Amino acid sequence: MAYVGHVSDPSAQPTTPRGPGRTARRQPAAHPDAGAAQPPARQATPTAPAASVAAAPAAAQAPALGVPIGRIPVVAVSPVVEGGRYPAKASVGERFPVRAKVFREGHDAVNASVILTSPDGVETRVDMTALPPAGLDNWEASVVLDEVGPWTFRVEGWSDPWQTWVHHAEAKLPVGMDVELVCLEGQQVLTAAAAIAEAAGRPGDAALLTGTATALTPDTAPEDLLDIALSRSVRRAMATHGPRELLSPTPDYPVFCDRRRALFSAWYEFFPRSQGAVYDEERERWVSGTFDSSHERLEAAAAMGFDIVYLPPIHPIGTAFRKGPNNTLTPGPGDPGSPWAIGSAEGGHDAIHPDLGGWDDFDRFVARATELGLEVALDLALQASPDHPWVTEHPEWFSLRPDGTIAYAENPPKKYQDIYPINFDRDPEGIYAEVLRIVRLWMSHGVRVFRVDNPHTKPVNFWAWLLAEVRRTDPDVIFLAEAFTKPEMMRTLGKVGYQQSYTYFTWRNEKWELAEYLTEVSQETAHIMRPNFFVNTPDINPTFLQSGLASAFTIRAVLAATMSPTWGVYSGFELLEHEPLRQGGEEYLDSEKYQYRPRDFDAPGNLGLLLGRLNAIRRAHPALQQLRDVTLQHVPDAEIFAFSKTATTSSGDDHVVVVCSLNPYVTRESEVYLDLAAMGLPEDAVLELVDELTGATYHWGARNFVSLSPAAPAHVLSVRAVNGQSLVTGGTGAGR
Repeated sequence: MAYVGHVSDPSAQPTTPRGPGRTARRQPAAHPDAGAAQPPARQATPTAPAASVAAAPAAAQAPALGVPIGRIPVVAVSPVVEGGRYPAKASVGERFPVRAKVFREGHDAVNASVILTSPDGVETRVDMTALPPAGLDNWEASVVLDEVGPWTFRVEGWSDPWQTWVHHAEAKLPVGMDVELVCLEGQQVLTAAAAIAEAAGRPGDAALLTGTATALTPDTAPEDLLDIALSRSVRRAMATHGPRELLSPTPDYPVFCDRRRALFSAWYEFFPRSQGAVYDEERERWVSGTFDSSHERLEAAAAMGFDIVYLPPIHPIGTAFRKGPNNTLTPGPGDPGSPWAIGSAEGGHDAIHPDLGGWDDFDRFVARATELGLEVALDLALQASPDHPWVTEHPEWFSLRPDGTIAYAENPPKKYQDIYPINFDRDPEGIYAEVLRIVRLWMSHGVRVFRVDNPHTKPVNFWAWLLAEVRRTDPDVIFLAEAFTKPEMMRTLGKVGYQQSYTYFTWRNEKWELAEYLTEVSQETAHIMRPNFFVNTPDINPTFLQSGLASAFTIRAVLAATMSPTWGVYSGFELLEHEPLRQGGEEYLDSEKYQYRPRDFDAPGNLGLLLGRLNAIRRAHPALQQLRDVTLQHVPDAEIFAFSKTATTSSGDDHVVVVCSLNPYVTRESEVYLDLAAMGLPEDAVLELVDELTGATYHWGARNFVSLSPAAPAHVLSVRAVNGQSLVTGGTGAGR
């Protein structure tokens, strides 16, 4: 997609109607997945016709370097990713800020607007607001996109003759200075605005402005002149129709608007082979669970309020170098092996492990999930066991060691002898085509969400191409990057198209770490990387949970479910599974990665009700469904963490205050100081709060006392009323 810089013309008038709603249609923008790589030419023996690779979209061009600065300078525009090379992130209904610095020479007033262009070319103008403190030239507009697809935005700076006149009038008229000249200047601006209103089809506004211009005469008392010109109705009309001179637009910058679930979702992970698995005493081996025996777990996930059920790989598993229990190299005859060791004589990534069922069984599983309001996320792990058909059919896809053997995966000191990584630099065209084929195959069976295993170990330009190809035809498909790696790689994967990203949440336990990280994901990286706060994974048994205390699990669940609009749970969390393979390590003892692990999910003391309650609270409160509007709240105690979230909805503002102990062992008590102004509330407000976890009601001001025990380590408080006036936009407080 090419972005053309707009050249300022001092005599130019706006080319779109002046109202704040949708306006003129522009030529629909090309797809904004800038920088998407073309599939490379083959570098090894051809194995498939070149036509098998779908054509990659033309690489988008960033706004040209050296575009002349406008007559009204507009700089430091955000959100802009790599100068506009990649689209910033948004989702349907998400409110996000567009910011810029806008200024000019001298003392005349400037103003600014954001011009949004929808996927079908319709333009919408949203006026910006100057932010305090005055003199720093910071402008901001809060915008909302309402349609999935590629959008663009630009910022238009302009000279504002109306605000210039208001400033002069307020300074001069009260002291009787230059009254006749002030009136003439006001008439000129109002008359110009009336003509704009008339052209926009707003005759009522045009008549109001013409009448106001006529009433501005020097024989009227100066104080009355201000009342006439600055009435609420005149200010409103001028905000819509006031002349915009020296219009200076920036280039168009891309934003891709994903569906709502890309931003707001709750994930539940389980292994179908464990669900319904039984031990056959006669054969002395386990019998795998199946898709059909997993319907019960779908129903449980839906009952707990989850949106997405994520399955580890469901493909055939190799036998060569198969891992036994606890990652040993001595498997028994009945050990199932790691699902990530994909491929056997029974097939590879385009096949289903026969123990789980067949395609009809899988389709029935997806259909049942859909009936329950769930989506099925599938693991996309681009690697192969030594038994994968690729190894014999496409040996050029793998790396060879000097001794002639294929290199297996290593992350020293960890070794994965049962997995061969793919070398994307050997026959890239063939590899690209095969991966796209596999993804589209699973998409055709109802999979619209993929959790991608270790994407940071594959070339970024490959992901840019693949994600662009899928988005081009199926913009509803969501990819989650499981990349626990260096920050720049994680962020770049988000830039090139990943809709969601795993995070460092599982390693953020101290108060200062949580505060720093919440600020990072909600403010610094929100336009490039949507965080998914998983509380645990099959690979990560967090040290915070290894005490096995229910309070520790409750603390981490509350934090994950409220800090991020997307969070996830690996099954076993609700049963307080916590034993590590070794002290100081993060591997689970008897890890499900290497063996069947059927569970009694109805065991006493499980946290299923808590998980369901948290998901119900999230669904009831828009404040918890958004990422960006967060305020850290001050608590002197180093082991109590507090923050608030706010969302503006059509039925009012929604505020949620979270106060959570970080100590699962003892009671913590402290004062909580609420920054009410930062929440958009009066500084002397008295808030009526309901604890959405317990149903208890509190009345708080700016300074409050809390006591958090291991039995009740957190408050999730919704603001029900401010100074006695109802503020409820939702909420399902327990007991109400």
